[in-house]
Amino acid sequence: MLWRVLNRGKKKKIPKAKPALRQTLPLPTLSLFFPSTPASSTNTERPLRIAMSALNDLINLNLADTTDKIIAEYIWVGGSGIDLRSKARTLTGPVTDPAKLPKWNYDGSSTDQAPGHDSEVILYPQAVYKDPFRRGNNILVMCDAYTPAGEPIPTNKRFDAAKVFSHPDVVAEEPWYGIEQEYTLLQKDVHWPIGWPVGGFPGPQGPYYCGVGADKAFCRDIVDSHYKACLYAGINISGINGEVMPGQWEFQVGPSVGISAGDQIWVARYILEVGPNTT
Repeated sequence: MLWRVLNRGKKKKIPKAKPALRQTLPLPTLSLFFPSTPASSTNTERPLRIAMSALNDLINLNLADTTDKIIAEYIWVGGSGIDLRSKARTLTGPVTDPAKLPKWNYDGSSTDQAPGHDSEVILYPQAVYKDPFRRGNNILVMCDAYTPAGEPIPTNKRFDAAKVFSHPDVVAEEPWYGIEQEYTLLQKDVHWPIGWPVGGFPGPQGPYYCGVGADKAFCRDIVDSHYKACLYAGINISGINGEVMPGQWEFQVGPSVGISAGDQIWVARYILEVGPNTT
């Protein structure tokens, strides 16, 4: 991308720089944002490789080598009822039981879940999963949200579901649930499905459902990474497959008992949304 500076005032003569002062300034971060831009000079490539290597080392630090502390990522459903929110906190040691986790708070006025004059919302930890991104003893924590007085906020649908699933008659039946989640991968800059020509449409459906090959199953590496990350986390993901449209995939969670099916599908969605942003 070229940036042009326009001088709308009176034209001025700009003296030519002396040859000794002319130089080319490298832009080492340019290819991070514009991958198609050629980086022909080793002056830009080498610092970038070093920076990315250092970043990768930091991402993969094993905290257990130096501390017992862990990172807990608290996750909840936002004000739209379909968006996810999260924030992280440090804990003094490993935790696997959500009942032993501290409650936390957030500004609900920034998520459309509380008015500005009374914006505090309290997170109650409900389910714990291993964190496939930070790994080690770090965890993902699925939460639901309450007022400071302990009342579920309007977007907390889990509260009523938990009352149903915990009823003795329901518990005695031990209901199993399986949930399918379909999704479409989009090209980041143009928000057009991957595998579609930009501004156009693919061929008719037929070869894409459960398709095999680079021209039928697009971004299988992302899909397979998500699959493995869910298994690592402890989510009972039971399978994946390509769907009828290029760029469209599906995964299944279950069979899971009771409300755990809902917790697992939400955390699987979180992993799917976060995963491509960490590469």
